Amino acid sequence: MNLLAVAVWTAVAVSSFLLLRGVRRGRPAAAGPGAALHDLSEAAFVVGGPATVVDAALVSMLGDGRLVIGGPGIVQVRPGARAGDPAERAVLQAHAGAPSGWLYQVRYAAMCDPAVQEIGDALADRGLIRPPGSGRSRRRWGLVQTVVCALLIPVSLVLTFVGLALDSGAQVPFIVKVLPVLVIGIVVGVIGSVRARSRVTGAGLRALRALRSAYVNDRTPHVQTALFGLRGLRDPYLRQQLVPAARGTRLAAAQSGARSHHTHTHGSSSDSSDVLLPVVWCAASDGGSGGSGCGASGGCASSGSGCGGGGSGCSGGSGSSCGSSSGSSCSSSSGSSCSSSSGSSCSSSSSSSCSSSS
Repeated sequence: MNLLAVAVWTAVAVSSFLLLRGVRRGRPAAAGPGAALHDLSEAAFVVGGPATVVDAALVSMLGDGRLVIGGPGIVQVRPGARAGDPAERAVLQAHAGAPSGWLYQVRYAAMCDPAVQEIGDALADRGLIRPPGSGRSRRRWGLVQTVVCALLIPVSLVLTFVGLALDSGAQVPFIVKVLPVLVIGIVVGVIGSVRARSRVTGAGLRALRALRSAYVNDRTPHVQTALFGLRGLRDPYLRQQLVPAARGTRLAAAQSGARSHHTHTHGSSSDSSDVLLPVVWCAASDGGSGGSGCGASGGCASSGSGCGGGGSGCSGGSGSSCGSSSGSSCSSSSGSSCSSSSGSSCSSSSSSSCSSSS
């Protein structure tokens, strides 16, 4: 029993040390002392990724009349409407490519626009957020360590009773020998998993707080949406339009994946559950802005966590779609376009990638 206790202590200690070291090394390069968010679009990306960036643009355009509601869930662009920033330009381009003007389709397509996606790449370059998927292995490691240590506690109780039954002499119960290190292993596993899952860095949180302080007295709907997401939107009319559109993003992803499936070869295999996850952020693997885009079956995360549906479709402003492992392809020399082809992969000259995030 003594040797087994030593083995448990050694295994948990080594695993905990390597997990915490991996989490520490997995942090992005430290942001400079002057690192700050340049505008509300960057703040919106920190708050909720491309979805919040597009929501803020929609609120702004609906609020000043550049977009109007033409029916339940249908939006129209007023003649002569102009975009004030890249996110609003992405909305106009998405509307031009939307077959019916459904707000949820416009929202989804604008989220996939390279100009919106590249906001995340710029933030990651400055150390304000982490690229999606950067901590996936460490999150799993922490989860596995937590589960294994928790399961070893009842096992240790059984071994304690067996040891006491076989040896009635005075001895320290086995559970007493290993319980401290198992509890430590659970705590370290949880901490390591949570830290690896965190999408926003400490510098990013500080920059967001600073920008919120700068706009503390500004109650404009689009400002509040950018700084706090849809939960900061108080206008009941706008909430009535945007909240259902946010919920409909999964439907838009499924429809885009279905169009891709029917457009390309039907012989390729695809996990049908993949196309139900909405795209959030597909970061360029080199951390730069070039090569960002919307991905195919690379494992993008859902809207709560990072990048977007693994295999989910992504339609640009022109109405073309890319994504879905059923055969669409996304290729670009600079990450500035998203186009269909007959291939079955999503790639760019700078190796864009999609992965989970926190």
